[in-house]
Amino acid sequence: MSNQINAFIFDLDGVITDTAEYHFNAWSELAKDIGIEIDEEFNEQLKGVSRIESLQRILKHGGKENEFTEQEIIELADKKNDHYKTLIAKVTPNDILPGIVDLLEDIKASGIQIALGSASKNAPFILEQLQLNRYFDYIVDAGKVKQGKPHPETFLTAADHFDVPYETCVGVEDAEAGVTAIKDASMFAVGVGSEPILHKANIIFPETKNLSLEKIKSAFNAES
Repeated sequence: MSNQINAFIFDLDGVITDTAEYHFNAWSELAKDIGIEIDEEFNEQLKGVSRIESLQRILKHGGKENEFTEQEIIELADKKNDHYKTLIAKVTPNDILPGIVDLLEDIKASGIQIALGSASKNAPFILEQLQLNRYFDYIVDAGKVKQGKPHPETFLTAADHFDVPYETCVGVEDAEAGVTAIKDASMFAVGVGSEPILHKANIIFPETKNLSLEKIKSAFNAES
């Protein structure tokens, strides 16, 4: 591993801002419409995965995985997304998680490129709402990849855009699927959240407010 970091690739939900509550509200309402109950514990399984994959997990959870055609599944996913978009229209810079702006400033000051790697097609809109566009050199959303997390394609696509070796990239994630994707991309994984869930990460911070470029660089160099 090189001792120089060439790029940071950030997840959006749960790292830059917390839209998990909006996702949960939109999914639970849709689930209720088709006779399935989901709770917040089940919702953990939906973090970091694509919209269609999330819906398929909900249908399986409710024992209804064979009751809908492919077209109906797409329509249901679109219905969820329409509801979600009305909720995220209320997002403002006040919804940026603690410590994130300082970290982005430090990375920019170091001359390191920054990408967003999100499972959400709404990622560009949310970044705009948060007024964070200026920090990001590239956005990889669900529309740019064929395979969502835990497949590494999201992270590989960002690195390929920057034309940098994968092992010189740092991924920042709060979901197990995301950390798996980073590691499978041969990148350095920064986890934000619970150690038991994110144990595959190279370094784990309990909350975004604890994130530190110096600590990340130090841990990265220690593994170089």
